Amino acid sequence: MELGIGMFGDLAFDRETGKYRDAGVKIHEILEQVKLMDEVGIDVFAMGEHHRPDYAISSPEILLAAAASITKNIKLASGVTVLSSSEPVKVYEDFSTLDLISNGRAEIFVGRGSFIESFPLYGYSLDDYEKLFEEKLELLLKINSEENVTWSGQLRAPMNNQTVYPRAKNAGKLPIWRAVGGTPQSVLNAAQLGMPLVVAIIGGMPIQFKSLIEFYKQEYKNAGHDIANMQIAVHSHTFVSHDQKVIDGYFHSYKSQMDRIGSSRGWAPYTKMQYESGRGKDGALFIGNPSEVADKIASIKDLFGITRFIGHMDVGDPTHDIMMESIRLLGEEVKPVIQAL
Repeated sequence: MELGIGMFGDLAFDRETGKYRDAGVKIHEILEQVKLMDEVGIDVFAMGEHHRPDYAISSPEILLAAAASITKNIKLASGVTVLSSSEPVKVYEDFSTLDLISNGRAEIFVGRGSFIESFPLYGYSLDDYEKLFEEKLELLLKINSEENVTWSGQLRAPMNNQTVYPRAKNAGKLPIWRAVGGTPQSVLNAAQLGMPLVVAIIGGMPIQFKSLIEFYKQEYKNAGHDIANMQIAVHSHTFVSHDQKVIDGYFHSYKSQMDRIGSSRGWAPYTKMQYESGRGKDGALFIGNPSEVADKIASIKDLFGITRFIGHMDVGDPTHDIMMESIRLLGEEVKPVIQAL
């Protein structure tokens, strides 16, 4: 099982100045953190896309290209590319270029995204929310499998025997994963297309997703795809420290970001009880000391049969030194336990 780290580039809010932390500083910190991930043996780094003042990264492919130049082995993925408001030709071109820069380490996680800021920003109508994704995924997969593309849809101009370059290293094909929250239709579509699946589990109890993942496995098989090629990943909020004071203190950073998001979605303020419940044996927060985190990841592997776990590690923008230590512990202390199992 591969062990990865995901980030959104969260920016802490300073109540005294009324400003978010400097995005440039954050970007340089992320690059240092990815370099450390590579050094301690983390298998995958996934960078998210947002278009808000509380996140530093709107173009994951550019950040990943910078990371490619200072790493050697770690796979570099978007987490996620909001495909509905993106141009599939440009997505393929950007990531195939990243693939060449990184010598074959690029991946794309595609999803609808849980934020909608990119739609009005890029001139798309939310009335076309579902159709945009369906059409653009169809086109991206076709570009990924064919050098000369002929395609037509309803919301984009057709392509007629047009070429898309440069081609990625593996016969022009990039690994394209389908990232989902908990919608059965999305899982069904991924299974029918034979796409690797990334399931975001950021609340409640992971056991609640058991039937959804079993549904994917069954429909993947029913569609005639080779089970040997099936890949399933879980993406969950994660943080590692030996210091209980750091774990307790992280609640405040975590709460600040959850409350910022929740204020626009009608969520109640995040509580310490939720935090501790999530950290518990059956909860969806992989936050604790290396032994606790390793045990929970192992239990998730047994529960779902996953091939990859991605710990989302920068919720609320923890300080750089704390992030570096958490990354080091995940690679040097958690990963060996998972490998041994």
